[in-house]
Amino acid sequence: MSSIVQPPSLVRCAGPMPRRAFMQFGLTGMATLSWPSLLKLRAANAALPKSERKSIIMVWLPGGQSHIDTYDPKPEASSEYRGPFKTISTKIPGTHFTELMPLQAKIADKFTVLRSMNQTAGGHPAGTLQMLSGDPDTRDKPVPRLPDWMSVAHYLRSKDPQRPQALPNYVSVNPINASYCGPAYLGASYAPFSVSEDPNRPSFEVPNIGLPDEAETRRLSDRVALRRSLDKMERAFDREGELGALDQFESQAMSLLTNSQTRDAFDLSKEDARTRDRYGRNRWGQQLLLARRLVEAGVEIITSSLHGPLCGRTQVWDDHAVDHHIFEALRFRMGNYDQAVSALIEDIYARGLDKRVLVVVTGEFGRTPKITFDRSTGAGDASGPAGTLQPGRDHWPRAFSNIWAGGGIQTGAVIGATDKRGEDVIERPCSAGDFLATIYHHLGIDASKVTIKDFNGRPTPIVDHGRPIPELMA
Repeated sequence: MSSIVQPPSLVRCAGPMPRRAFMQFGLTGMATLSWPSLLKLRAANAALPKSERKSIIMVWLPGGQSHIDTYDPKPEASSEYRGPFKTISTKIPGTHFTELMPLQAKIADKFTVLRSMNQTAGGHPAGTLQMLSGDPDTRDKPVPRLPDWMSVAHYLRSKDPQRPQALPNYVSVNPINASYCGPAYLGASYAPFSVSEDPNRPSFEVPNIGLPDEAETRRLSDRVALRRSLDKMERAFDREGELGALDQFESQAMSLLTNSQTRDAFDLSKEDARTRDRYGRNRWGQQLLLARRLVEAGVEIITSSLHGPLCGRTQVWDDHAVDHHIFEALRFRMGNYDQAVSALIEDIYARGLDKRVLVVVTGEFGRTPKITFDRSTGAGDASGPAGTLQPGRDHWPRAFSNIWAGGGIQTGAVIGATDKRGEDVIERPCSAGDFLATIYHHLGIDASKVTIKDFNGRPTPIVDHGRPIPELMA
């Protein structure tokens, strides 16, 4: 029998409320539908119990990483396909990566490569929605129709009394494009707590987390105490116990602001300098270090999108010839990528988090195995001046790769295979539904049995196709 979960009607809003607005804790804010009220709604509507606190870090590669030039090289293919990069041996016997990832090659026994991922949408919005929400529609849409797995997991698990209430349950470090994913009909209270600033900056600080000034903390506590004293006159009329319940959620919100654990979890200055160096003193490296720090502190759902200037001129992995010289773009970004991802995976094992924390690295699709040529539309990092003829690869959902580490899974393996050119899956095809079911399985959620009511009250499966991938199950 399916579990049907009804989201609260109060969170069915037209668009996401700004995160900063949730945190305006004045006397007025405490009396309105602010962060404490949304915390209340979130907990009141969670459904599934959890016996063990498991977490996921998803590293997102927006635009789609070329599988041919990374995890699934085809050195025997013709020059129209294989690209210029040499292959190197890895810790997985008989398995090769390209020379762009020497650090990951050395620790390949600590993760599993899935080479047979595929989905059916060729556009970035639709491809992202397939991978993150299971929406089978191949058409690009301006907003998500279904909630992504992160929001669903956040919604289903937020009532767990064992999780650290001082910390947000779902954090996005360098958020994924909000037009391509989100909580949809679950409502804005299940969107991520977003960290948009560059963690590598010396002045990096997360707003509205852990008040540094003790005097300010005392003033805030005094305001809350005053409002609660005024509420006492209303309690005799509070038949549903709503005021008492609100106290609980105001306490959670107060913890977010005043608890030292919260501030410490986001404070990268507390990390050893050598650890920070190991991840890379750049935005991507420090993003993934922050993700590890947060998951170690108890955050359960973390996404980190590797986009921005470190990608090249267009700031994403979308290596069309008009945008990037793909091979120069890969040389430009892959050193930082290889360093950050290998450090995260090594750290998860070194700190004993590998049974509890699953790390997934993926994008929405791969790139065309056959190299294309077109003229650049503009100069920049990894792109020649406008008019320069340069190589690229276009969108390719028919076959691509992703990697999985930790989570108690058996590592040091390769799942599936593509043909000699990397065009199509020929062994162990895995769909977006399989991808999602595997993630839910790690979180203790049986995706085949859970539905959530949508705006119209219809029970909607969180995944209506796909099964957990056996090789990626603990």
